[in-house]
Amino acid sequence: MIVNPASPALRPFSAILFDLDGTLVDTAPDLAFALNTLLEQEGFTALAYDAIRPVASNGSPGLLFLGFGILPDHKDYPLLQQRFIELYQDNITRETALFDGMEEVLSALEKANISWGIVTNKPAFLTAPLLKQLNLAHRAGCIVSADTTPFSKPHPAPMFHACEIIKHKPEQCLYIGDAARDIEAGKNANMQTVAALYGYISSDDNPDHWQADSSINHPRDILQWL
Repeated sequence: MIVNPASPALRPFSAILFDLDGTLVDTAPDLAFALNTLLEQEGFTALAYDAIRPVASNGSPGLLFLGFGILPDHKDYPLLQQRFIELYQDNITRETALFDGMEEVLSALEKANISWGIVTNKPAFLTAPLLKQLNLAHRAGCIVSADTTPFSKPHPAPMFHACEIIKHKPEQCLYIGDAARDIEAGKNANMQTVAALYGYISSDDNPDHWQADSSINHPRDILQWL
């Protein structure tokens, strides 16, 4: 069992679950590439990367609203979403990689025989090829996508499903994410939660209000708990 010595309020834990986009893997560059390519194809000006990065965790609805100012009920949304997804699929690991220091963290967990897995709101048809191309699919103890269960985060169902796969009780797990819904999902499942402050956090977000059990500024901060 592991406990963070800097956070004595944390219960001991024996497994770590990660959000994907903005926590485990830096997918924003390729999501930005797909959005800007689509914008330019439609005659719009490409957006600055710094404007896109904080929205990357919100998927195509958030990115298309940022780029085109439309919601899913707009008549042009279905076609634009389809083209965006096709562009993203074709460039899914163009620049995407583990966050700096995360390989060191995963290797340390594996060396210590500590289970780790992924619970994401990314749909499986995008999650699976991404993790396969990054050579992570065979390493994760579980991979739970947005459509693996009938509900997605912040509902606890994906969290409970992950626990069933890795054979750990929710209260034995630590969940790390970069969005309010991640912390809410972990709490709803009675897991301990950690806010990844290096992730895709917008100026409108206030992680202090998420009430996570702890927070980290860099993936390597996880190593202090090992």
